[in-house]
Amino acid sequence: MDLHFREYGSGAPLTILHGLLGSGGNWHTLSRARFSRSHRVVVPDLRNHGRSPHDSRFDYEAMANDVIALWDKLEIESSAVLGHSMGGKVAMHLALAYPERVSHLIVADMAPRAYQPGHEALLQALIDAAPQTHDSRASVEAFLAERIQDNAVRQFLLKNLERHEGGYRWQMNLEVIAANYDRVIEGLTVFATFEGPTLFIRGGNSPYVLDDDLPLIEAYFPSAELKTLLGTGHWLHAESPGAFADLVEEFLTQ
Repeated sequence: MDLHFREYGSGAPLTILHGLLGSGGNWHTLSRARFSRSHRVVVPDLRNHGRSPHDSRFDYEAMANDVIALWDKLEIESSAVLGHSMGGKVAMHLALAYPERVSHLIVADMAPRAYQPGHEALLQALIDAAPQTHDSRASVEAFLAERIQDNAVRQFLLKNLERHEGGYRWQMNLEVIAANYDRVIEGLTVFATFEGPTLFIRGGNSPYVLDDDLPLIEAYFPSAELKTLLGTGHWLHAESPGAFADLVEEFLTQ
């Protein structure tokens, strides 16, 4: 799997992993404006997302191995890893399976546990939109507006829409992602610990990382510390980019 990626700056490596139905482009502004000032920032599109190849396999082991292959290609022996949501699970898997390759672990609003299903209606709406049948972006958006009321979520998803052969299509491998959704919401399946420096950052208004998750976090990551961005939801890096970047940069300089 030869992942598509962007690279910014120079210095110690920092790899950033996006969440479900996102892409590396979601991290362009912070990577360029903040993190590239002190780090060589590598931001891939994970498999079945963005401009990376599509594949029938979609699980955390495969996604972590893809990142290892990218590091080998770029001659990166070890890297700090920052992952958000699904990307946070990939980052955790990397640290547990390949601890010698991860210098620092930063997990944004994700715990190691299994989650209850919650995206099926959204995934079905994207499938039902059938963008190849529309003649304009506005038409696709109008269809989604009937099924996805939150405009911010809708605009985030529409970043995956691209022109293709005179029409439109989704960049992500929507069918495979939907078929493997149960693998996305499962808990960690690697039975190991990562002793290296670890930071969990959660949104104060987000239900993704609860106080009840702390014992499991500490079991996998004994050195973990937890920071909370008050007044911020699940997309904390988009809602509070400055405060989020401050926490990341402070942690990486320790």
